[in-house]
Amino acid sequence: MTCHLSRAARRQAARPDLLERQLRRYRPQVQGAVRALAARHPRIADLAASFPALLFALAVPRPGINPESAIARALDGLALAEVAAAADVPLWLRKLPPEALERPIRKLPDGELFRRRIANHLPRSPRLAPTWLQVVADVNGLAHEHAAVWIARELVREPKCVPPARLRLISLWAWFSSQPGTFGHRLIDRPWTPGMRIGPALKAAKAWRVVVALHVNLGREPIADMWLQPARVDGYDFLPLDSIAAITEEADAMRNCLRTYGYDLVHNRARLWSVRRDGQRVATLSVARRYRDPLPTVAELEGVGNTEASLELWWAARRWLHVHDLSQIKMGRCDWGTAPLDRATWLALWRPYWLAKRRIPQWLPIAPSRNALQAL
Repeated sequence: MTCHLSRAARRQAARPDLLERQLRRYRPQVQGAVRALAARHPRIADLAASFPALLFALAVPRPGINPESAIARALDGLALAEVAAAADVPLWLRKLPPEALERPIRKLPDGELFRRRIANHLPRSPRLAPTWLQVVADVNGLAHEHAAVWIARELVREPKCVPPARLRLISLWAWFSSQPGTFGHRLIDRPWTPGMRIGPALKAAKAWRVVVALHVNLGREPIADMWLQPARVDGYDFLPLDSIAAITEEADAMRNCLRTYGYDLVHNRARLWSVRRDGQRVATLSVARRYRDPLPTVAELEGVGNTEASLELWWAARRWLHVHDLSQIKMGRCDWGTAPLDRATWLALWRPYWLAKRRIPQWLPIAPSRNALQAL
């Protein structure tokens, strides 16, 4: 009996040391608040070992959460699940170390399925843990919980390949991938799926952004002034690519990057033409000014997959160009960044997202913004 009491006494004596070691693991900027709350009662202090994230959430609550009800439950000795529910802290956060906690914990999913799935992707590295928690919370809020589990997995698997600056773009693309009735979904070539790796996902999201930029730059109306006129020269037909549909068809058929030209087109820095022979596409042509030349010229002329055009085709293109009186062509170039985006397209694109999220975030404003588009 004496030996048993001695062991219990030793455990009791060691308890403050264990608690102190655990409290030291919290980030310096939050230790003051955490220690102050832990000092209120041993039952609260015990959370540092049993549920570090819950102690943190009670000491550093997110806006709109009053922790006193949860603290009262902890003082009454109620189960951790009840205390966590009162604080709106998911139970799966119990496994996160104190090092992961540096900002108020955002609202996170806590369904049974989500718990089982996220448990497989918790970070092992204390250094990665804060970033992991923030990224999971961000993507959950920006997209949905399925994307949150996916980004948790990808961040653990390849932390250097997950770009924080592109999380909004990836999340928007993932969200619209699951909204088949929306305009944004129709612009997606490759939708998000949970099985994707971060590299292909980022590539697909960037490709979607290019298409989005083309639409909000050009709008729904055709380009009114193509500078030059369609014609046949030496058996080649020069046809205008004066709409999004025409540009998209040409880009697909010729396997080139015409979708990226929206910015140049709306600022009157270029015009695009399709060159065909006997009805077959043989090249894509870009007309623009080069260097200090004030007159339009053939800036690019390339075959399928950006292959080099023949000398014969270049000569036909020059002859077609010089059928026109180039001195009379008014290109009306705009300063970069000054051409407005199409408001109707902007609103049609983002309205479903605003309504679903019940807010219009500053980074995706209701007024068309080149800065917002560029920042994605």
